[in-house]
Amino acid sequence: HTAMEPVYEIRAVRYAHLYRTASHNFIGGDEHDGPMPLDYYVWTITGNGVCMLLDTGFDAATGSARGRQLVQPVEEGLREVGIDPAAVTDIIVSHMHYDHAGNHWLFPRARYHLQTEEMAHCTGSAMCHAAIRATYEAADVQAMIGKLFTGRVVCHDGTAQIAPGISVHRVGGHTRGLQVVRVHTRRGWVVLAADAAHFYANWRQRRPFPIVDSVPDYLDAFGIIESLASSPQHVIPGHDPLVLASYPPAAPGLANAVRVDLPPLRPVP
Repeated sequence: HTAMEPVYEIRAVRYAHLYRTASHNFIGGDEHDGPMPLDYYVWTITGNGVCMLLDTGFDAATGSARGRQLVQPVEEGLREVGIDPAAVTDIIVSHMHYDHAGNHWLFPRARYHLQTEEMAHCTGSAMCHAAIRATYEAADVQAMIGKLFTGRVVCHDGTAQIAPGISVHRVGGHTRGLQVVRVHTRRGWVVLAADAAHFYANWRQRRPFPIVDSVPDYLDAFGIIESLASSPQHVIPGHDPLVLASYPPAAPGLANAVRVDLPPLRPVP
């Protein structure tokens, strides 16, 4: 059936950075506690008349309040890869954490695709706990409710097709309603894993990131992701600087955007 599927281009656009060490990136820490920084990305999915985003990042004010270094505003990164925020028709939100669901005024036309579970979770009783709500921004959740009431949110339950050759799959784990995205490209099926794996190491070593709603669901997600991707080289983690280092630049001279629909320039771990 894949011969009939349209093919899309996918760009990972880095907008922020955080220096940290490995012990912060695994439950139980890491005995080799060397540098292991995070990069923050949004992803563009284009082709076949589609102009879609996975996640919307955060803005300068949120970054500064949370001690994250903005490399470039999301809108600037998008324009560098030829995308006008006003032209984006659909946005898949992997989950509602502050670094995936901000900049909500940037996309006046877009419909937002969320898992029902995620919307219920971030507006429900779990948010009574300071430790759980800390990774969400009230303003982002409030803005999403505003969009819901203007008919601009589509809620999905589990697996759903967003367009031919583009589907979302709820895996949970990191958050209650985390969803990953499967995209058909000319190199095969790519899975944008978002925070199902912050790093290649979280996935390959089966060692969860410390922010987690359910450890069993987090670990179960990897089997689902592996079954959806054409190969392990087709899985793209959510925060790994290796993505930026391993894939071809989205355009000559661009330092912060790469094409992940193309094969990596070197094998990734």
